[in-house]
Amino acid sequence: MSTPRTWIEASGHRVTRLSDEAGSSSLYFNFNAYTPEGDFLVISTPTGIAKIELSSFKLSPVITIDEHFSLLFVGKTYRRAYYRLNDAKTLHWVDLDTGVTHVIAKEPLGDIQTINSDETYLAGVEVDPTYKSDILELFSKRDPKTDQFVYEANWPDGTPMTYADAKEVRLSQRLNARAPMVLFLIDVNTGERKDVYKATDWLNHLLFSPTDATILMFCHEGPWHQVDRLWLLDLKGDLKPQRIHERRMNMEIAGHEWFSHDGKTVWYDLQTPRGEDFWIAGYEIETGKRTHYHLERNEWSVHFHSSYDNSLFCGDGGDPEMVAHAEDGMYLYLFQPKRIPDVAGLKSPDAGKLIVPGFFESKKLVDLKDNDYRLEPNANFTPDGKYLVFRNAKYGGLHVYAVALEPEIA
Repeated sequence: MSTPRTWIEASGHRVTRLSDEAGSSSLYFNFNAYTPEGDFLVISTPTGIAKIELSSFKLSPVITIDEHFSLLFVGKTYRRAYYRLNDAKTLHWVDLDTGVTHVIAKEPLGDIQTINSDETYLAGVEVDPTYKSDILELFSKRDPKTDQFVYEANWPDGTPMTYADAKEVRLSQRLNARAPMVLFLIDVNTGERKDVYKATDWLNHLLFSPTDATILMFCHEGPWHQVDRLWLLDLKGDLKPQRIHERRMNMEIAGHEWFSHDGKTVWYDLQTPRGEDFWIAGYEIETGKRTHYHLERNEWSVHFHSSYDNSLFCGDGGDPEMVAHAEDGMYLYLFQPKRIPDVAGLKSPDAGKLIVPGFFESKKLVDLKDNDYRLEPNANFTPDGKYLVFRNAKYGGLHVYAVALEPEIA
């Protein structure tokens, strides 16, 4: 199937293919892919790393890479993209304007996941290399087509499980392995490593604050109803993790967390209970204030994100096999948050201590009914607030797309 360059969806919003080569991809939903000035988006291609000028959608190669590599993220201070050569197990950055590269360190065992706001430290996690487990082998390989681990399992009678059920079983097995892990930092300038936190919890989903170089968020990975997932670690403090969300009912889940772009709020997917009632929850770091925006079942998404000015949210939808079991949820969504006002302007006496409630008004921007949701779209806003960028293999090959937030047809 041929891949069109641009078209207008039934919603009236124009979609434009940004990549030229099939097999190109944008980054995970909460990894920064934009230059500090907001003028370029950085993507991976089958031949290396490329940048796309957002004002013109012109694509330019940054660096050609002839071996297996992973594009990690773009820094918040310098115009650099960070990447890993997977066979050599070395960490690098490349200047996005000159193409000049620099070797940071050799890190053969760790998984680098984030960089802090002033680009002084990378952070990653590592399983104790002396710990052996069959289940760990499963989580050492990804499907190159979907960038997911290969989740396969059978029911006791030998019947194959669905992908979603098999994933839960394998995640639970990995959690119960209680593998010793360490969270570590790597100095970007010297390559030196410093271990900062050890646990037998499954540590994952690291993300530095976009504005505070010492605030690091991480998760306890596993089936979400079996873990306290969301944690903050202040690297200038006592290194005692702070739990962001406390479960209050059986099967309540929270996860797929991200920072607001101003670094003030942690947002996350909250379900009370799992698969039944859906919210986007916000935790204000400085004050502890909480906000909950309600969603309908079909509006639940694998990942959500927020705009740079905090005025909008987006979601990348989900298929019927996923946690919401939505019958009609395979869309790219734009959400307008609405807070529920006080009746007659009269507040509760203790309103300042309570959760601020609200809901989302949604619009379906892009129809993703042909999408294989094992390849997650990972939508996010461009810095100028004009587009959502996402990845999709709807036309037979993986490409990067942008959908305009302003409709061309009413």
